[in-house]
Amino acid sequence: MSRIPLPTPETMSVEQRQVYENIISGPRGRLVGPLRAAIHNPELAERWQKLGEILRFGTSLPPKLNELAIIVTARRWNSQIEWYIHADAARKAGLSQAVIDALKEADEPPFDDEAEVIVYEFARQLQQHGTVESFVYGRAVELWGAAGVVELTAVVGYYTMVSMTLNVHEIPMPDDQPPPLDTPMQDGAPALTVMNKARKWEPAL
Repeated sequence: MSRIPLPTPETMSVEQRQVYENIISGPRGRLVGPLRAAIHNPELAERWQKLGEILRFGTSLPPKLNELAIIVTARRWNSQIEWYIHADAARKAGLSQAVIDALKEADEPPFDDEAEVIVYEFARQLQQHGTVESFVYGRAVELWGAAGVVELTAVVGYYTMVSMTLNVHEIPMPDDQPPPLDTPMQDGAPALTVMNKARKWEPAL
């Protein structure tokens, strides 16, 4: 059960209902996840959903790589809903099931594509250390340009905010689905675990 009330279309104010209509008429198709909390402030929810729409559907990164950055972030924060939605989206975008399964188990992903490794390392390092080592950053710029690396950083930051919103308000899973991630508990709270066999990739000599 959510820690906060979650407005339904029948209980929404006029302002909330307008934002709700904008959301369900867009590419998401329904009100789900953090927007169920954000809609308590309709202006915030409207700007949130527009930013999220750009970062999920409108970056210059290939969808597979965009979704990879999202599920690395979801796994970092043990965000159940984010993982549930975006693991499926990553699979549909072409990310291998073996990589998705490894991330789910907090294990080393079996990448065979350098672009995937760079996205993984970029997202992992940014969340572990608050920055990214020079080689990974430079390679990301070579692959996707300045706009792409700015977008990648924004994707990780945005979905961190999404994860925190989902976790702190205990937003329930959509469609009555069971939580997909094994989230170890520490003192009654989810442990914030990062991949425990994080890959350290080095360029071939």
